[in-house]
Amino acid sequence: MNEKQLPEVDLAAIRFDERGLIPAIVQDADSGEVLTLAYMNQQSLQLTITHGQIFFWSRSRQELWHKGATSGNYQDVVELRLDCDGDALLVRVQPRGPACHTGARSCFFRIMK
Repeated sequence: MNEKQLPEVDLAAIRFDERGLIPAIVQDADSGEVLTLAYMNQQSLQLTITHGQIFFWSRSRQELWHKGATSGNYQDVVELRLDCDGDALLVRVQPRGPACHTGARSCFFRIMK
């Protein structure tokens, strides 16, 4: 694991929802491409800050999820941003492979017509 400590985050400024979650939009820090949307709870956010790689809370499995632990497609965090209302995160990353479980670079590869 990277063990890259990110700057301190004011957790009191974050408005987690009634389930204790906040949506996290993941963006490639170089290209600006949106890679995925997932959810974080306070524990996964703290692990992300501590280790410098993304950790999510899986709503379907009800467990922590270290992105890349199985696939090797880690996402190294460059910057965390909180939106104006404090209820959504933007996580800018350096991806080490595809973001999507399908193997696509981004989870947003399907164009709706």
